[in-house]
Amino acid sequence: MENDEHPGTVLSDGQSWSVLERCQHGRLAVSVMGEPDIYPINFIAHDGVLLLRTNPGTKLAELTVNDKVAFEVDEVADNEAWSVVLKGTARVIESQSEIDEADKLPLKPWIPTRKYTYVEITPHRIHGRHFELGEEPERY
Repeated sequence: MENDEHPGTVLSDGQSWSVLERCQHGRLAVSVMGEPDIYPINFIAHDGVLLLRTNPGTKLAELTVNDKVAFEVDEVADNEAWSVVLKGTARVIESQSEIDEADKLPLKPWIPTRKYTYVEITPHRIHGRHFELGEEPERY
């Protein structure tokens, strides 16, 4: 019996990281006291870490309570798509020298607001898939 399932191709760590480097928008998942939250964010993948900017608020407070996070990004083209999930540890960048270096990167707020706090996510695990898009196969 022929299988018509095409679950996608598993990407290597390097291929997954390349997807992150091409993208600028993703979703950050955090969990505090068993309650999950997810936030749309813009980010930059740089030197083996993800960087994002934020302001004091729920997201930042949750990151300080539980620094274990997941991050997900999708990239969709005409007939193919990529999906990458990264799990890691988040930390607020506090040293002025690190802030000065982060300020040199092309990471600008997504909306017209000032965001002064940098958060760095160091990955522990990354996995991705590439999919060929198309119509559902017909049944026989």
